[in-house]
Amino acid sequence: MMDSAANARLAPLGISRATQVHLNLTPAELVEEALRRGEGTLTDTGALMADTGAFTGRSPKDRFVVRDANTQDSVWWGDINIPFDADKFDQLHQKMVQYLEDKEIYVRDAYAGANPAYELKLRVVNELAWHNLFCYNMFLRPAEGADTSWTPDFSIICAPGFEADPAVDGTRQKNFAILNFTKKMILIGGTGYAGEMKKGIFGVLNYLLPHERETLPMHCSANVGKDGDTAIFFGLSGTGKTTLSADPNRGLIGDDEHGWTPDAGIFNFEGGCYAKVIDLSAEKEPEIWNAIKFGSIVENTRFVPGTHTVDYANKSVTENTRTAYPINYIPNAIEPSVADAPKNIFFLTADAFGVLPPISKLDKSRAMYHFMSGYTAKVAGTEMGITEPQTTFSACFGAVFLPLHPTKYAEMLGKKMDENEVNVWLVNTGWTGGSYGVGSRMKLSYTRAMITAALNGDLDEVAFHKHPVFGVEMPVSVPGVPAEILDPRDTWTDKEDYDRTASDLALKFVANFKKYADYANEEILAGAPKAEVAASV
Repeated sequence: MMDSAANARLAPLGISRATQVHLNLTPAELVEEALRRGEGTLTDTGALMADTGAFTGRSPKDRFVVRDANTQDSVWWGDINIPFDADKFDQLHQKMVQYLEDKEIYVRDAYAGANPAYELKLRVVNELAWHNLFCYNMFLRPAEGADTSWTPDFSIICAPGFEADPAVDGTRQKNFAILNFTKKMILIGGTGYAGEMKKGIFGVLNYLLPHERETLPMHCSANVGKDGDTAIFFGLSGTGKTTLSADPNRGLIGDDEHGWTPDAGIFNFEGGCYAKVIDLSAEKEPEIWNAIKFGSIVENTRFVPGTHTVDYANKSVTENTRTAYPINYIPNAIEPSVADAPKNIFFLTADAFGVLPPISKLDKSRAMYHFMSGYTAKVAGTEMGITEPQTTFSACFGAVFLPLHPTKYAEMLGKKMDENEVNVWLVNTGWTGGSYGVGSRMKLSYTRAMITAALNGDLDEVAFHKHPVFGVEMPVSVPGVPAEILDPRDTWTDKEDYDRTASDLALKFVANFKKYADYANEEILAGAPKAEVAASV
């Protein structure tokens, strides 16, 4: 039954009856609950191993935003933000409340935003104990003994066991994640993938912060040096965002979600890390390896047969195996996770075409253009004999989380560049000496040396020359890096083949940008590559 504290928290959400309400349990209590309920198993390092069920990742086509008077003219409607009817939302909400009436539920008071002036107070209602532990790990935790009987700025109701009826409820299929900015609520049902909660709140902040607080939300990792110099790293999956920000000589601010305020620098949205663990090893990523202990969660992993030792090479459930742990499980994490405005911004791309320089400097126009492009190139599988790299463009390196049009975020980045002394670098962690199949992958040691040189100011006095197609500035020397690899054309045996490939990639950039061109200002458009220019000029 509900006590008065639980009743006060849940009544505004329409929940007035539940078999039992567990309020703000500790990690140890939540692990006990999860084990009691058969939701997971302990690994030999003490982490809780749980499965997410049919969905082992987010389901972007089943993510909706309620379209009403408040959002009609502000949200970027389309394939990313699919409109949902307000009445249908209310109907689903009532059904979920009824579904939870005879259940034990787990309620958590938390917040997002490590800068107190920008925090978003949260209340989360979970059907599953391990989901509530996930929220403890991933959101920020109020100080012990703090009064959290607050009116939340946003609430989440997450019930994986509740499935929608698409014909009646207006969803695409049985699972859904729906953001309602007027009701200040997220409904998640039919999916056990915990990341829907984390990314739901990220979507909320991506809407509210630019809209109301002139703050740029960013899908990036961030670290800070001993002298207080902040660096942020943008990049899609596989480009090295987590690996390159995990520097033992620098403090970790966060690995995924940050805000850049008008006056007070940057802050982490989260209180934890949600890292991929496929092929994880103690040698490659010791910080993550050592963070997987009691209180942590591992998702969709499998044991070495006959043991409780996780086999991180096992992808029988999914390649998207993950761990969630509090940020203080990383030894060099900075708490509170706030820092000054960045001195250096890195856009990471794994260019499998071997065209882009290993490091180059971007002016304001090119920074905004490449930010809006969010480019990387993935190596296709070998099925059907396909070996040609495939381009991937994701606006602002996180298109699926943007409720507003990408130009809004790009213009904010340009404004930040005007207001702060900041260098923006494009770093290619992909191929050199040719495209995939001919060239080779850029050595991680060289990439680290280039980033270190940028951070230390070693490139401040170095001469640069302009790439004739992409217009980015390439340094002629970098300490610890062979000069012959700095201009990608020099690394190709067949220079004419490089010229053709560079021109082809430029055309792909231009084709992708067409959908934004009508909204982009002249300064952003000026950052486009010159697709018709041969790289041999």
